[in-house]
Amino acid sequence: MFADLTYLQLAWIVFAAFAAYLIRGMSGFGAGLIAVPLMALALPVRTVIPTTAMLVFLLFVFLTIRDRRDVVWPELKRLALPTIGGVAAGVVLFRVLDNHLLVILLGCFLILFATYMVVVNMLGLPELRFSPRAALPLGFAGSFFDTLFGGGGGTLVVIYMHSREVSRVQFRATLAMLWLLEMLARIFGYAVEGYYTARVVMLIALLLPVMLLASWIGEHFGNRVSKETFSRILAGLLLLSGVSLLLK
Repeated sequence: MFADLTYLQLAWIVFAAFAAYLIRGMSGFGAGLIAVPLMALALPVRTVIPTTAMLVFLLFVFLTIRDRRDVVWPELKRLALPTIGGVAAGVVLFRVLDNHLLVILLGCFLILFATYMVVVNMLGLPELRFSPRAALPLGFAGSFFDTLFGGGGGTLVVIYMHSREVSRVQFRATLAMLWLLEMLARIFGYAVEGYYTARVVMLIALLLPVMLLASWIGEHFGNRVSKETFSRILAGLLLLSGVSLLLK
């Protein structure tokens, strides 16, 4: 099934998945942004994106069962419908859209916002606050970009949730529930388009234990960091996300 891949390429794919889900376990997001560009060095993008979507979906099934009591339901309800709408639009355009300009714009936005977060932390300035009405455009745009690129858009929802001053546990639980819905819609769309081939299913089976182990280690260490350190990690991941999108 993987006869066309060298042992070095397979090792790189496993390393990319481990690194991506380790960081996701610590921060609550970022798996697709890290896994997709790294795995795409050894595999076609249209293999990588459906694979990472299924892995994240399986992880979020477990997380939403475990953490459902910590979900901030009013925020989830505001984000759910625009998120599904963004997935639908992204699936339609997945095959045909020339997305280079969109990637550049999103990358620049994330770099600017990460810089703003760093300045806020360094100077002690008040952080930006979004009203509940921002859930509609940010929820739609987030899932739209995620569906097209396998990651990146979710950081818009991360920014929204971070501005709503929820606890770290509520932050991760609510995003896990939201992205469970997003992944379910994305997987359905990718399946309809025929992307879940036998090769992709075998790749998912290979990486599933890697994803679970890395996520457990990431959460174990992530729960030990302070709120201030978490904000710095979040800013760093947003900056890394923006740069990775610009380099795609």
